[in-house]
Amino acid sequence: MTGGEREKTSAAAGLPAAVAGVLARLDAHAARARTRGKGADADADEAVRTDPGAPTDPGAPMDPGVPTDRGVPTGRAARTKTGVRTDRAARTDRAARTDPEPGAGTDPASERDPASEPDHAPDPASEPDADPGPAPAVPAPLATLRSAFGLSEFERDVVLLCAAAELDPTTGSRCAAASGDPERAHPTFSLALAALPDAHWSALTPVAPLRRWRIVELADETRLTTSRLRLDERILHFLTGTPYLDPRLHGTLRRAAVPDDLPAPHEEAAERVAAGWSVRRPDAPFRVELVGGDLRTREDIAATAAARAGLGLYAMSAEDVPTDPAARDAFARLWQREAVLLPAALLVETGEQDRERAAATEAFIASAAVPLAVAGAEPRRTDRPRGERVAVPRLDDAEAQRLWRDAFDGVPGLDEGQLHSLAAQFQLPPHTVRSAAVAVRRDLGDETGTGAAADGASALAWQAGLAEARVGLEGLGRRIEPEAGWDDLVLAERQLKILREIVAHVRQRARVHQEWGFARTLRRGLGVTALFAGGSGTGKTLAAEVMARELGLDLFVIDLSQVVSKYIGETEKNLRKVFDAAELGGALLLFDEADALFGKRSEVKDSHDRYANLEVSYLLMRMEAYRGLAVLTTNMKKALDTAFMRRIRFVADFPFPGQGERAEIWRRVLPSQAPVKDVDPEALAQLTVAGGSIRNIALSGAFLAAEEGDALQMRHMLAAARTEYQKLERSLTPSEVRGWV
Repeated sequence: MTGGEREKTSAAAGLPAAVAGVLARLDAHAARARTRGKGADADADEAVRTDPGAPTDPGAPMDPGVPTDRGVPTGRAARTKTGVRTDRAARTDRAARTDPEPGAGTDPASERDPASEPDHAPDPASEPDADPGPAPAVPAPLATLRSAFGLSEFERDVVLLCAAAELDPTTGSRCAAASGDPERAHPTFSLALAALPDAHWSALTPVAPLRRWRIVELADETRLTTSRLRLDERILHFLTGTPYLDPRLHGTLRRAAVPDDLPAPHEEAAERVAAGWSVRRPDAPFRVELVGGDLRTREDIAATAAARAGLGLYAMSAEDVPTDPAARDAFARLWQREAVLLPAALLVETGEQDRERAAATEAFIASAAVPLAVAGAEPRRTDRPRGERVAVPRLDDAEAQRLWRDAFDGVPGLDEGQLHSLAAQFQLPPHTVRSAAVAVRRDLGDETGTGAAADGASALAWQAGLAEARVGLEGLGRRIEPEAGWDDLVLAERQLKILREIVAHVRQRARVHQEWGFARTLRRGLGVTALFAGGSGTGKTLAAEVMARELGLDLFVIDLSQVVSKYIGETEKNLRKVFDAAELGGALLLFDEADALFGKRSEVKDSHDRYANLEVSYLLMRMEAYRGLAVLTTNMKKALDTAFMRRIRFVADFPFPGQGERAEIWRRVLPSQAPVKDVDPEALAQLTVAGGSIRNIALSGAFLAAEEGDALQMRHMLAAARTEYQKLERSLTPSEVRGWV
């Protein structure tokens, strides 16, 4: 039998005995009522004999010390005999329970066991023949419930009375007998006040534990003392040793699984989170702020911390916090009750929110008095206490290599050098690396161990890394599938040499940085950045595509119209999203027409100039720390600031192509299978247009020929050239068409 099964069995065994003890008190109260009733009848008969004018009507007022037909003791004598106390009399009982939050600052396991406290027995003279006997041992769940929520002995007995209605079939008749009303075969507050010891009226208030934490519920709140009392179903199952999350929280909260293992830096962060929960700060009790990393990594760290603190972990989005104050308060109390019953901690994931939702989230966080972790990529803006702040550490190169080595352990065909390259290229979180390893093993399938599988493992691992890394960039840029090769480029040898050197820097980064130790000596500025300067259509984008294919990287074209914002601070925020996402996979980022953002820093004349310069400064800082490959293109190289140029490792000029280069572009742009008749690339090279326009003219001419059902000829090229020149707001000159028109 497991520990959980033993605990459940113990709870199930101890609860019936405790319930039987409370029912015995009902029986004792019923016996007292019958005894008093007989005594009252005898006194009435004697009074009739001695005083014929005495009332004999059964509905006449009863002695103040006798319970009424509604089961509520009336008069001062009744309160004394039944143990009911007013709010003034209950203050001493409440003195030790001034904190309204459950479990705040206490460990239920360390509380004094209520079973060790002697019950306050009623006056023996008032119950000569109805002694319920010694109090039974209190089961552990009931003791936990009492200590965590600060229940008095009377409130504990009310819980047991309500539990009896669900667990003991004789409860209904016994309640009816004790109430003196066969219609009241159920627990009520009036019955509890009359029958249970140490009763106090304050237990009935909405702010007292029973109703504040929804431990018991009234069937009709307009009839406080006479309405049927029901034990909340979640509490009933807790007392019987059957834990589960309250169904009213389903759909909002989800259980966070504890990871099998974490990298050492993340383990240390989990230790700090657990330590933050163990210390109750006066300003922010049991609260920790977890900042940085991705959502899953933050969740794994929090789940590990909760496990070490002996807690489960549930997670929710701040977007799901109710904005209505009453609904939010009910939700917060319901969760705090669950946090004690399970027990568990809560992880609240925050993000960008409007003012109303941000205020609701702040109010919810401030009301929590149970272990809570507020997580987000960035620190939240608040003037309220945050609690302990724990930053998610970035894995260094050695930890990243260990992560990849462990995840791909047993996969054939991956040597240490390849693993180093993967770790250097892809800065993926641990769970993503493990997902990539699972995908590789799945794709290898039955070929595991064969030569084909060994040869393909490296390629599969690389593709898996790309697939996992591109997720964060999909919404920030346009992905281009690299298809062009070196043969598609028509450039001078000087430009081609620069492009091949850029490729070498990216490909050999792991060896130079890690194995040769340059990362330790340089520390910053390790990212590979390049600037492609030249007019439109000179091959800048095509060159980036060729390099991406050669390196096996994704190519993302960043739309600067989506990055630059007129609102202060928004441009930096958009740039941060792009660079943070690119850091994961080392994708080739192509900032097209970058001079729109990276122009010369202006002289500060007003606040707009000041913030524009801040945007450039932020960009320079991010580029200096960037570990991926960024290619920036510009039509106006001279417009770039010199400080910006110093951060660029490579600068490649793309001059306007000469006539010989244009002829070569014409030859490469015409497919071999296209039906061509008398098309002369040398004559077409007289058109003074760049490579981009040459491709447009060739494609448009092909469509014209296809529409006529004829082969592609020079006349089709001429018509297409005129259309292209109109787009460029130019006119064909006689020298450009000499010899073929």
